[in-house]
Amino acid sequence: MIPTSQVERWLEEDLGHHDVTNHVPGDTEGRLVAKESGVAAGLDAAEAVFSYLDVDAEPLVEAGDRIEAGDTVLRVSGSARAVLRGERVAVNIAGHASGVATRTREAVDAAEDAVQSAGIDPPRIAGTRKTTPGLRGIEKRAVAAGGGDTHRLDLSHMVMVKDNHIAEMGMDEAIAHFRERTSFATKIEVEVERPEEGPRAAEAGADIVLLDNLSPEDTARGTDLLPADTLAEASGGITVDDVPAYARTGVDIISMGSLTHSAHTLDYSFRTGDS
Repeated sequence: MIPTSQVERWLEEDLGHHDVTNHVPGDTEGRLVAKESGVAAGLDAAEAVFSYLDVDAEPLVEAGDRIEAGDTVLRVSGSARAVLRGERVAVNIAGHASGVATRTREAVDAAEDAVQSAGIDPPRIAGTRKTTPGLRGIEKRAVAAGGGDTHRLDLSHMVMVKDNHIAEMGMDEAIAHFRERTSFATKIEVEVERPEEGPRAAEAGADIVLLDNLSPEDTARGTDLLPADTLAEASGGITVDDVPAYARTGVDIISMGSLTHSAHTLDYSFRTGDS
């Protein structure tokens, strides 16, 4: 569900206070067409934009579907003025979300291909909190559409003990501090910068150990050192090209800020009438 308040902010930003450009009479039909292949996402948001403007909108594909250049993914009909007013916002949101979903699917496929003959399960590909302010919900849903894991949606979903916490309190004290203040249902993840620190974090109560900014070789060693019931996560500047090497380390999760902060926008065109 896309909140009405969010749609209103998007439209207010684009339309301003005196939109003369779209004073076009009559009714029209329009369609959102992919100009390149990828993975569809964000069509629920595009539909919400048009619906707010009293334009009938019908997505023709599901989030997560692979699409090809030339595919029509959304059809709309309504007053020409309203259709044209919603066009740019809908294209921008769908293009951005589809770019995130496409990048995520590339990473998921790379991880699966890398371990196909190795006899190990592929790691989950996860997004991070490195999202665009105001668009986290859109981007996290796009990660899921691409086959990825949303990781924590906000700070309340999991405690992450980072280097700054450890610098202030020490690892053991920091883990104990947060354990006392969390629900039994809240997991604690601890960031470590050396493979040898992982077992200590696990012994102190970490549910997940984040092996941060380590090479694939050190990540593999850090994963091997952890108890079987502690999840291992690799993170830190990992790109799609890096995924195969990290997937073969045996980690459970590869988290990638680049899924959201560096994904390209999938190219869509909005066409009205017979164009």
